[in-house]
Amino acid sequence: MPGLKDVMESVKESQVWKSVARNPLPSNARTRALAVLNNVFLHLHPVRAPQSGIRLKYTWCMGGLTFFVFLVEVITGILLMFYYRPTVEFAYADIIDLREQAPLGLMRELHRWGAHTMVITVWLHMMRVFMTGAYKPPREFNWVVGVVLLLLTLLLSFTGYLLPWDQLAMWAVTVGTNMARATPFVGYEGPGAALLKLGDINLVHSADDVRFALLAGRFVGEATLLRFYVLHCVAIPFVATILMAVHFWRIRKDGGISGPM
Repeated sequence: MPGLKDVMESVKESQVWKSVARNPLPSNARTRALAVLNNVFLHLHPVRAPQSGIRLKYTWCMGGLTFFVFLVEVITGILLMFYYRPTVEFAYADIIDLREQAPLGLMRELHRWGAHTMVITVWLHMMRVFMTGAYKPPREFNWVVGVVLLLLTLLLSFTGYLLPWDQLAMWAVTVGTNMARATPFVGYEGPGAALLKLGDINLVHSADDVRFALLAGRFVGEATLLRFYVLHCVAIPFVATILMAVHFWRIRKDGGISGPM
């Protein structure tokens, strides 16, 4: 009767295994490097990294924790999407049900506290990079990508704020979108809006500025709820995922994790 080792060897020699695994299991430095280079997930990271640059007291592991929390948000968010309906009639009632019923109540709390945690870890990661000078050449472009990811993280929290559809959420979004009226050039009360004119026609006014685009109207309503739902669940996570892949890839192309100065 064949043993477990013989079964494993026969599996490795099968055509199915060879079609999936392009390289043998890592056993030395060369095979480990090949496994990293030929893996769709691992190849974003450098094959080698300086020991001083991956110490916990240097990196604080904030970048890895941020990515981990993002994965938690994606998984819990997908589960919550099965039971949440982005309509004025059902939104608040669905949130109450998700809060009070287990295990979905646990899923919502994980999602809510994960959002707060992600904002904190992104800020700490950016502070660590700045304090250690890891934004300097040749990593300045990756610093810009990180700043954009920070802004997207804040936008994820902001767009998710309206989804409970209670008084706190509605007035918080009202205040936040009113601030958008002062955005340069794209807010009709912001600097530069007066310059966007063709004769007597103002190209930026209250009916087509950034606030109107966020609210899908002049006031918070059902169209606003749907717009924030799509932004929170699809648009912003899609852009953030692409930029995170670019961020990881640039870490590798820029020489790996920066070491202590």
